Formats: sequence, C-alpha cells, structure tokens
Amino acid sequence: MIVRAVKWVGGVNGYLSLVDQRQLPGKFVKLQCRSIEHLYKAIRTLAIRGAPVIGVAAAYGLVLAMQKSAASDSLQEGLKVLERSCKYLASSRPTAVNLFWALDRVRQSARQYVVTQMRAKPSNINKLRKAVLTEANSIYQEDVDMCRRIGQNGQKFIKDGFGILTHCNAGALATAGQGTALSVIFEAHKKGKKFRVYVDETRPMLQGARLTAWELKRAGIDVVVICDNVAGWLMKQGKIDAVITGADRIAANGDVANKIGTYSLSILAGEHSIPFYVAAPSSTFDLSIKTGAEIPIEQRPAEEIIHLWRTKTQITPHGVSVYNPAFDVTEAHNITAIITERGVIENPNVENISEHFGLILNPRKARNRGK
Repeated sequence: MIVRAVKWVGGVNGYLSLVDQRQLPGKFVKLQCRSIEHLYKAIRTLAIRGAPVIGVAAAYGLVLAMQKSAASDSLQEGLKVLERSCKYLASSRPTAVNLFWALDRVRQSARQYVVTQMRAKPSNINKLRKAVLTEANSIYQEDVDMCRRIGQNGQKFIKDGFGILTHCNAGALATAGQGTALSVIFEAHKKGKKFRVYVDETRPMLQGARLTAWELKRAGIDVVVICDNVAGWLMKQGKIDAVITGADRIAANGDVANKIGTYSLSILAGEHSIPFYVAAPSSTFDLSIKTGAEIPIEQRPAEEIIHLWRTKTQITPHGVSVYNPAFDVTEAHNITAIITERGVIENPNVENISEHFGLILNPRKARNRGK
C-alpha cells in the first residue's frame, strides 16, 4: 500500500512522474514533468514536497535539463548546461539540504565522468546524459533503501499500546521509499504491534491532515487527526508516549530544521517527559554548518495564511500583516535521538554525530577516548 511519490519513466529522453500532493486526499493525480521549468514549479507550489523526495526529483531534473543539449554539443557544453540547471533548481526552496546535496552529487559525478572520458577516448553528449541518469537512479534507489533501514532501526522505540504523535508528512510522499518518521511506524506495524498515531493537521497547508492521515489509513494503521493546538492537552492526558518527526536539515551539532510547529512539540514533549525522536537519512545532515542558527528558513506566501487551504475564503482582515515561515529549528538538547539508516544517535551533539559518521573532529579527544 506504499505509494510511489516519484518515478522516472523511460530512458534519457523520458520524463519524471510525480504524485500531485496538492490534490490529495480528494484526488490521486500524477504529473508528467518534461522540463526543469515544470519541475521547478512543482517544487515551489508543493506539488512535490518533503526533503528527501525533493532531492531525488532534482537529480532527475538534471536529466530533463540535458535533454535540451544538441547531439553535436561537446562534453564541456553539457557541463555548462548542468551548472546553469543546478543553480536554477537550487533556487526553488532554500531550507531542505537534500536538494543541494543531490544536485551537487550529480554535478560532481558528471564532472568526474567528463574528466575520465577526456583522458581516454573522445565521448559524446549522449553518453554524458546516460551518466547523469545513472547517478539519478542511484540516488533514487539509495533513498528507497535508506528509508527501509531507518524504519528498521527506529521501530524498537514503538511498543504495544503506544500513542504516537507525528507532525507534517514524513512518509512515502516525502521520499522515494516508505518515508522517514512514517517508516518507523510502518515497520512497527509490520511487526504486529498495536498502537495509535495522532497526526497534527499542520497548518497552513495541512500536510498532516491531508497526506499523513491518508498514508496511514491506506496502511491500515489506527490514525486520529487533531488540530495543531491539541497536542499539549493530549500529552497532559497521558495519551502520547512518543513524538516522531522527520527533518529538512540537521546541523553538525544536532539542531534540526523541520516543518513549523516542530519546535513547539519538542518543548511540550520535554515538559511532559515524552521522548522526542527525529528520523532522517544521512543526506539530511549538513555538517558544514555548526548550529541551527545558520539554517535559512523559507518564508512562504501570505496567501497560505490569509485564505483557507485551496479556497477563496479569506479568514484574516484586509490589509493585515502575515508572518509565514515554513520551518523552525529544534535544538539538539530537546531531541532524545536521531534515527538514521546507519543507526541511532542518542543525545545528539557534535561528538556523537561525528562518531556516527565515522568522523574525527578533534584527534586529541579521540586519542584520549581510546585510552
């Protein structure tokens, strides 16, 4: 019952098939993206959303960009097309690091291919196109595998009879696989565990009410949709045993940027001694930034607040100012653990995260720890 949010159809001259998430849950509609302009619009208007799947889609977007190259173009001209396309797609949304990670990975792979070919026998632009598609396919498959392992690593935190709270949508619709936070839930469900999932509606775009509830219901999991401002009261009543969310970017110290409202839930969870888990793949970590204070926070259009979702019904006075950040930052000390495909980072901080990734940030400390 797991939906495929994104799929490449055909070879180098194919197209990208996307589930139009703006239409759910009322309609199940697929878009055919045949240009990077179409993909850019799909990302900007949230037809496709969720950090991991945006990265996967962007990788395939570079395949679309290469379709404009003429057969007579040189490999260097092909690289210039990629460079321009990377900058264009990178401007679609600023917060989710997977977008930039995927674009850079395909770009670096293409550069390496060109260097290799120039050292050997001459190659043509069609082979570069195939190399770009091969790298995009690898990113897709890796995301599928990472999602499954995240779920397997995190399902142990869900026990029979638990009440789980999740925010926004971190399911299959947000990834190439079965999700991040929802992967944990799906894997626990596969184990035969019985539990209930409370889903915040997630104003103003209602990703929880529309998308997460839709996914969980399809999977046969007990799901209850609540208004965003009900979460604290449920915790006080003892109905929430754990909070699990996804992430859009994670800093080197473990601070997490996620859908607006996540920070509030972390504070509420801490007040009620409820564990707060974040589930995310390695590609969501941005170790180049020290703390969450450096993460750019996307500001969304005022219309999303002024009008009810996808209607012309205005719910604010004319001329009133609107503040509509898409994300907030939860500090690492409010997070019990971060669940990745590599394992679990308990009490996330610089040292624990660097160890998780096999990095040594301070050799002297590392030597002392080994004694």
